[in-house]
Amino acid sequence: MNNPPVLTHVQDGIGTITLNRPEARNALSKDMRQGIAAAVVQMRDDESVQAVIITGAGGAFCSGGDVIQMVQSNESGLPWRERIRALHQWFPELVNLQKPVIAAVDGPAFGAGFSIALAADFILASKRAQFCAVFGRIGLIPDLGAMQLLPRIVGQQRAKELVFTARTLGAAEARELGIVYEIHEDGPALQTAAQALATRFKVASTPAIGMAKTIMNQAFELDARAMSELEAYAQTMCRGSEYHQRAVQRFRDKQPLLFDWDRPAK
Repeated sequence: MNNPPVLTHVQDGIGTITLNRPEARNALSKDMRQGIAAAVVQMRDDESVQAVIITGAGGAFCSGGDVIQMVQSNESGLPWRERIRALHQWFPELVNLQKPVIAAVDGPAFGAGFSIALAADFILASKRAQFCAVFGRIGLIPDLGAMQLLPRIVGQQRAKELVFTARTLGAAEARELGIVYEIHEDGPALQTAAQALATRFKVASTPAIGMAKTIMNQAFELDARAMSELEAYAQTMCRGSEYHQRAVQRFRDKQPLLFDWDRPAK
């Protein structure tokens, strides 16, 4: 029996999505795409999940689309267009998941794998991690949202350079460009760091983070007035939350804050 192409695990408020085709460097097969879609919905709907880690098995994050399956497929024209459009049924759910999402990238994040990493709020990379908008090497353009997400992080000119050249970025350069949040040792050390970062959000207000994320994800599309209206609505919702009331009461009672990033729990 084959192993499932996507594994999910939830423990102590942390959900983990693992791309699980190590023999293919976690290339995106049809089954894997469907598995990611289901995993994202699972993490979205599970109220116990307060942060999500997405990672890959076997020393690779995701090498991109499964080129072998692409060659073997007879799809072209409109059927191929529908296949690409189908990706955008689940990918926005990942980008806009109203919980902190951490990509733990060990090894290659190429093509669509690069896009999946960019969908996260924080990318933690191993020293051997590599990133590449590889599409141009086989005469294609980036898909799975890369042409929207990448310019937001690195700017339009640098994004064009990375797409046009299809060159590989190491972890250090990716951090310099603002793509990578932190660099850690390979393997277990990276996973430990991802767990530690996710755990710190367990005492935060997940609804507040979710609303802030949703609004900031619209910052490049909406004007200032529309953003202000969203801000007013979200702040009103947060102010009426039980979390806010408890946090304010603790402040008034001079007790430690519920969530204080500068003073992590020991």
